[in-house]
Amino acid sequence: MSSELKRTLNLKDSISVVVGSMIGCGIFIVSADIARQVNNTLFLLIVWIIAGLFSLSGAIAYAEPVLNIKDDGGQYIFLKKMYNDLIAFLYGWSLLLVIQTATIAAVCIAVGKFFGILFPQISSHNYLLDLPLIKVSSQQVCALIICIILTFINSRGIKYGVITQNIFTITKVLSIVGIILFGILFGFNYETININFTNTISSSNFSFSYLETIATATVGAIFAMVTWNNITFISAEVKNPERNIPKSLFWGVVTVIVLYLLINILYTCSMSLDQIKSAPEDIVAVALMQNITGVIGKIIISIIILISACGSANGLIMTGARVYYQMAKDKLLFRRLAIINRKTKVPVNSLILQCIWSCVFILFCGNYSELLDYVIYAALIFYVLTAIGIFIYRHRYKENIIKKVNSLYGIFFILSGSFIIYSITINKFGNSLKTLIIIGSGIPIYYIWKKIKQQKTCIK
Repeated sequence: MSSELKRTLNLKDSISVVVGSMIGCGIFIVSADIARQVNNTLFLLIVWIIAGLFSLSGAIAYAEPVLNIKDDGGQYIFLKKMYNDLIAFLYGWSLLLVIQTATIAAVCIAVGKFFGILFPQISSHNYLLDLPLIKVSSQQVCALIICIILTFINSRGIKYGVITQNIFTITKVLSIVGIILFGILFGFNYETININFTNTISSSNFSFSYLETIATATVGAIFAMVTWNNITFISAEVKNPERNIPKSLFWGVVTVIVLYLLINILYTCSMSLDQIKSAPEDIVAVALMQNITGVIGKIIISIIILISACGSANGLIMTGARVYYQMAKDKLLFRRLAIINRKTKVPVNSLILQCIWSCVFILFCGNYSELLDYVIYAALIFYVLTAIGIFIYRHRYKENIIKKVNSLYGIFFILSGSFIIYSITINKFGNSLKTLIIIGSGIPIYYIWKKIKQQKTCIK
């Protein structure tokens, strides 16, 4: 077994990881829920614009620690340098317990949902195991299989994971562009546009409570974009990371924002607000294509979404395991997670652990929306902490700063992220509290682990 990762990813591979991890199934699903929350066509688009600006400002701000902190490990190492081992551990702990694994589970469950459109036997209501303590549907089994297969592909080496990622990313981007062009040519309805945007302008509401509603509604849009930071997790495998990671963050996020805005403009120019809100299973893209082309369009879009979701899951699986590997190298997790397979040059044990916990989520928490709330709340807390940490690092290590990014990006990211966290806490207090308990549970674990490590050192 080796102890080092190998630098094999170039700029195009890095952009593919950013785009591929970000574009999953969220863009095809969450617009329905956003529309129900804001009840306004214009503000549906504004929510996506806010989420885009939030993600882009965060990606630009994150370029600064990438340029100045040379150690591998991405956001985990950033937090360690900015704050201390405890904050970094809590991030890695939350990533393992909910942020990364619950996202993988949610995306794999969505894959099962879309397979169900093609094969009706795959359904959340078709139980293959029906016991008092656990019920397992054919949709969950499909999600489990996808998670295991993608983990196996990534366990064979970063080359196989990247090849798979590139294929998925190119296919999904071309497919989304195709949907947009097809929708513009055959789906635009000028009567619908007039009704949607005339009524929107006359019924706009700018009260503070409505701003809270908008901020809460951005959860879905942010979920569809939130994984842009994953490229930092695999910085040890990127060639010339100081150059390629900032560039991949910027161009990857910009690409996704443009595609997301265009497809939502297509929704609002081709379907009424009520049609968007009431799309079957919340799958707006399927409803759109079915309106234009009938059953054939429904099948085509389902296949496209399947490819997109699988690509997102693959990117998440590939990148997340590297954080647990780095934590184990720092002796903050089981040492066996730091083992690199000599032949494949990947942290196989970390991949297996991530797969197992993702499968637990699939089996015991098959609710896509609930998983989304847990993921975004936890992720936003650490995003904001990292952005604040940029300014702490500047003050603490003035002599080591090579390059600074304009502070306005970080300030906007901190303020907007903090308001979204506040709004989620107020409007979804139950799930927010559960997430805080999960994060907080890492505090005693950290000190217990630290004490055990000290005792072992004393014995030696």
